[in-house]
This record gives sequence, C-alpha cells and structure tokens, in this order.
Amino acid sequence: MAYQFRFQKLLELKENEKDQSLSEYRQSVSEFETVAEKLYKNMSKKELLEKDKESKLRTGMSVQEMRHYQQFVSNLENTIYHYQKLVIMKRNEMNEKQDQLTEKNIEVKKFEKMREKQFNMFALEDKAAEMREMDDISIKQFMIQGH
Repeated sequence: MAYQFRFQKLLELKENEKDQSLSEYRQSVSEFETVAEKLYKNMSKKELLEKDKESKLRTGMSVQEMRHYQQFVSNLENTIYHYQKLVIMKRNEMNEKQDQLTEKNIEVKKFEKMREKQFNMFALEDKAAEMREMDDISIKQFMIQGH
C-alpha cells in the first residue's frame, strides 16, 4: 500500500501561491531598487550642481547664470521630492509583498509538517500491520508443524 497525502492538491496549490508571491516580491524589490537608484542619481546631480555653483560664485557668475542654476536646482528638488515619495511607496509595497510571502511560506510549512506527521503515522500503522501479518504467519507455521 503506497502512501498518499490526503491534502496533496491543497499543498500544491499553496506552493503555487508561494511561488507567485515570491515572484511578486522579487518584482517589487526590483521596482524599489530602480526608483531608489533614480533618487540617488538625482541627489548626486544636485550635489554636483551645488558644488559647481559654489565654485562659480567664488570666481564670479552673471545674474542670468545664477537664475539658470536656481531654476535647475528647483526642478531637481521637485524631481527628488517626487522620487522620495516613490521610494517610500515602493518600500511599503515591497514590505507588504514580503509579509505576504512570509505568510504563504508559513502555510506551506504547516502542510509539509502535516504531511510528515501523516507519513509517520502511516509508517507506524504499516509496520504494525506487517508485524501482525508476520505473527499470523508464525502462528500458522507453528500450527502446521505442531499437528
């Protein structure tokens, strides 16, 4: 008699859900990294622009050039603010996906533990049945030899 886990299809469904959740988590991590990288690049660009402006202020710069720098910095600050909000949103999304993945993983582990316990019970029952069968054979042999 072969062992068959009675919740096998449910376990497979939970494993598929876990795999889907893992895929969604990886996608959210990728999106977070992309947005965070864009934020970093814009912040670096602003920092370089600020340094360039400081050096030009020491050597002298026209009012028009100063306005141009100020407008560019203002636009960069708006872009940075936008990416900061996006980073926060993507981080929250990533954390949510991680929580979902953890939950799915726990569900799968529960079913795997249940399968393991059921298999152990099956093995014990199978061993007991085998022992009873051996006892019956021994008794039959004894009866045949004894009579």
